[in-house]
Amino acid sequence: MAFFSPKLGIDLGTANTLVFVPGRGVVLNEPTVVAISQIDKRILAVGAEAKEMIGRTPGEIIAYRPLKDGVIADYRVTQAMLRYFIGKAMGKFQFFKPEVMVSVPTGVTSTERRAVVEAAIKAGARSAYVVKESVLAAIGAGIPIQEARGNMVIDIGGGTMDVAVISLGGIVASTSVKCAGDKLDHAIADYIKKTYNLGIGDKTAENVKIAIGSAVPMEEELAVQVRGRDFITGLPRSCELKTNDIVKAIGKELREMIKAVRDVLQETPPELASDIIDRGITMTGGTSQLRNFPELILRRTGVKAQVAEEPLFCVARGTGIALDHLDTYKKAIIAKR
Repeated sequence: MAFFSPKLGIDLGTANTLVFVPGRGVVLNEPTVVAISQIDKRILAVGAEAKEMIGRTPGEIIAYRPLKDGVIADYRVTQAMLRYFIGKAMGKFQFFKPEVMVSVPTGVTSTERRAVVEAAIKAGARSAYVVKESVLAAIGAGIPIQEARGNMVIDIGGGTMDVAVISLGGIVASTSVKCAGDKLDHAIADYIKKTYNLGIGDKTAENVKIAIGSAVPMEEELAVQVRGRDFITGLPRSCELKTNDIVKAIGKELREMIKAVRDVLQETPPELASDIIDRGITMTGGTSQLRNFPELILRRTGVKAQVAEEPLFCVARGTGIALDHLDTYKKAIIAKR
């Protein structure tokens, strides 16, 4: 009776959590944020509702992200958040416990993996599997990972960037660096602070990145007005930013990201390296949507890259496909209960 055992795939990200139900697609896409009352440690809001509160809460309410760099930093809160997401996605089928598959960054330790499995079970899952993000991203992007061919996937989210070469359903060479979307936001905020003496929040920095950011300098620049607080007078003020300002602001972070790609390419066996040159690199995750990112990778590594379609949903889609074909992908599952 497969019907009575609902399946859920959860892409537990530092910035966003997506829930995928096989047959229905992505049913939930909310920020990984929880608002907590400091007085009695009660959880007041989760997801989109809580994100609205970031940087705008009165003293006794804190809105924060329970995952740091893709890893559970606060266990109790993550569990409550998972329970909320599972409950919301299940809706009226609440009394059947679902099978849950959760994605984790490629570089997590076994303790961190266990924490994810425990949190999912305590949050109401009947059984929980943990699979590395790179493998799920590849499955979700439609790459035939079971073949004896090298495929390179770069999954760049909010907290981590996972780079992996996959062949025969397993990871041949990989690295995970804690340099991704959030780091880019901080770099933009720092640059605006140093250059214009203007203080802006992370949310504004993220909006700037999406509106005008690029990985390589552009001839026809985009521009945007940024509002923040003047550090000298303490009063609100605005300034204009252009694309090439952003390129300069995030240069150091982009170099770190490119270094991760080069490191993995250098570890790749020659046979698989030639496959990668033929097929190119597939990019997934929200931050891979930064303008001209594939162009930067081509310039620095000599390998062409392309962004998968709906890059934000690749890992979530991968969890759904893997849940439907557990036998095929059992090599990829690294922890289960």
